[in-house]
Amino acid sequence: VAASLKENGRAAVVLDTGAATRGSGSQGDDKENAIRRAFLERDWIEAVILLPDNLFYNTTAAGIIVVLNKAKPKDRKGQVILINAGGEFQKGRPKNFLPEASIRKIAEAFHAGKDAERFAKVVPVKEIAGEKHDGNLSPSRYIETAAPVEHRDVQAILNDLASLDGEAKRLDGDLKGIFDGLGYKWGDSR
Repeated sequence: VAASLKENGRAAVVLDTGAATRGSGSQGDDKENAIRRAFLERDWIEAVILLPDNLFYNTTAAGIIVVLNKAKPKDRKGQVILINAGGEFQKGRPKNFLPEASIRKIAEAFHAGKDAERFAKVVPVKEIAGEKHDGNLSPSRYIETAAPVEHRDVQAILNDLASLDGEAKRLDGDLKGIFDGLGYKWGDSR
């Protein structure tokens, strides 16, 4: 595809997710990693968009869209926009699909070209090509999509439990009074 682009050409290519990662971290020469590295060195990769599972008829696996741009705008040079749209789908029969709102969300993130929590991240080409990531272009490697974990103080949890235990005893007393009034013996299993 890149060979057929003019000097200012752009293209969007749909590939399997392995194209973003295969060969990363390998000891030997890997052609896919070498191709990714060549594209990174030339700064031709503008964005990588991770798509949801089960969109395509030939596979249930997720895919990616790689956006190539041989003439990136000045404000996008030296960086890649990574978008993790893996959760942006609606169940369909027989395949999932991207609803209009999700398509707009993806397009807006691409055009904005800035970080969006748990969805998009702008990463310098040098970081992607560096030793830590070894040319890995998978958005899921750079974007945390899980909800943040809330950490609570142990003493606060114990205080809450004691309060709940007290509330449970009060409610048991209320129930005993209601059942006693109805002629039932609360807690009597005979």
